[in-house]
Amino acid sequence: MSESGTGTEAEARPADAAESTPPPLLPAPGAGPEGPGSPETASGEAPRLGAFLARAAAGTAVLTVLAAVLGLVRDQAIARYFGASDASDAFLIAWTVPEMAATLLIEDGMALLLVPAFSLALTRRASGEGGADPVRELVAATLPRLFLLLSGGAALLVAGAPWVVGVLAPGLADPRLAVDCTRLTAVTVLTFGITGYFSAALRAHGSFLPPAGVYVAYNLGIIGMTLALHAAWGVRAAAAGVAVGSALMILTQLPVFLRLVPLARPRLPRFGRLRRRSARGAPLLGFAVLAPVVVFVVSRQSQVLVERFLASTLPAGAISHLNYAQKVAQMPMVLSLMICTVTFPVVAQAMAAGEHEKARRRVERDLGLAGMVVLLGTAVVLGYAPQIVEVLFQRGAFDSSDTASTAQVMRVYALGLLGHCLVGALSRPFFSSGRPTWFPAFAMGTGLLVTMGAGYALTYRFGVDGIATANAIGISATALLLLMGLGTRVVPIRARDVALSLGRLAGASLAAGAAGWACAPLVPDPVLSLAAGCLLVPAVFFLTGLALRSPEVVSLLALTRRRFLDGR
Repeated sequence: MSESGTGTEAEARPADAAESTPPPLLPAPGAGPEGPGSPETASGEAPRLGAFLARAAAGTAVLTVLAAVLGLVRDQAIARYFGASDASDAFLIAWTVPEMAATLLIEDGMALLLVPAFSLALTRRASGEGGADPVRELVAATLPRLFLLLSGGAALLVAGAPWVVGVLAPGLADPRLAVDCTRLTAVTVLTFGITGYFSAALRAHGSFLPPAGVYVAYNLGIIGMTLALHAAWGVRAAAAGVAVGSALMILTQLPVFLRLVPLARPRLPRFGRLRRRSARGAPLLGFAVLAPVVVFVVSRQSQVLVERFLASTLPAGAISHLNYAQKVAQMPMVLSLMICTVTFPVVAQAMAAGEHEKARRRVERDLGLAGMVVLLGTAVVLGYAPQIVEVLFQRGAFDSSDTASTAQVMRVYALGLLGHCLVGALSRPFFSSGRPTWFPAFAMGTGLLVTMGAGYALTYRFGVDGIATANAIGISATALLLLMGLGTRVVPIRARDVALSLGRLAGASLAAGAAGWACAPLVPDPVLSLAAGCLLVPAVFFLTGLALRSPEVVSLLALTRRRFLDGR
């Protein structure tokens, strides 16, 4: 989910030098503050870094929106040809594999592990530590081993597909189609791993556009295969599209990776030798760092596994309703986290250099901005869920009853969007130092237990709405634990101030969502109603935020006013 820019050290070294490697594109740690608003602007680094982050965020936003639009087209194609049926349920069970792989190997796990590792290697290179290039050494020691491990994992998944389907959805009457689709999607264990490795390396180097473009390529592969082969292969065509799209993700980043990241003769050391230490004594890579990240990410993605396990006992189509609702409802969360994706290398470099105050300011700013984006999107979903679902999906095999069920679930999911956003934003600083930390895994495991308990208590009585409610409760509990623990363990953020700021934004979101819910039925045409809502909801949100004196809203409106006056 997530782009190139230039920083203060963007001048390239001679391309033909024997040990030449491109310098990091982000300003070196300690070179200056993190943005234009910082008082430390004497060196001129702050405006340049602020401009770099703005350009990177803008590029990421464009590609994120494009990927989201293509994701909707992908879901529309699946809904059109397969509706909410046994076939779509079988595909979505198989899609659990790439969803888990994406979270572990692209979006969270690989990024949380390798962005700090590459940032630390770049810091060591800049300080002149040692004779060999730390970045070259890191790639040589990790990439070949990763390829072998992931290839073995994909092969095991192909062989064990019947067992996997039986565990994920024991309530399926005929699991054979789901097994076929799972075997087709198993290749993503390898392809997503390589994609995530490339993405982490490029982001640490300050190149954000190629990683942001991978989901564009992925969705194009699924759409193309579904449209071309659905008549002959049925829903297996969509599963094959997952495999094709995942290969395109690698090709999207490969040219830039080869240009920016130095390669050396690969070697396959024993796992223990991967624990290379910096001058500060922190492990660069190793089991102690890897294990907490894996447990955290697996626990987070297990929220989806719990949902599908419970939904497999409900009537056919329940898994599909949950999927369509979740994919659309989480779009605001995806857009909000692009801010943290761009700034994560900045936080990692600040932590590597011991600049905890700089990291604190950056993290607090990111939490406020991400919260504002996700809560504005939450208001739109609360107010206009039926119109959104009707416009996007109600055609072909997807009828009005599917629209009503999906819209109801989507509104329930929206209640947990802030929690999902905060978990994504707060987990990054925990892992930014490259040191072992188990607290995020503890928080995520606690939230997962809450989700499971609430799910079992609510599903029998409320069906899919109960499952969505359990998801919102569990992820919100995790977010609260992470917010409380971050300031005392990693970055000294002011948790109370952050909570108050998010509370004001939540109040604005509820007011805007209520206004949209009341006004949406007044316009019968769903397209016109949704268009009006895109004007009404933001207006109410920002006016309410201004009345509640939300710092993020006040700052944004002041900046907009200043830009407008300067433009005149």
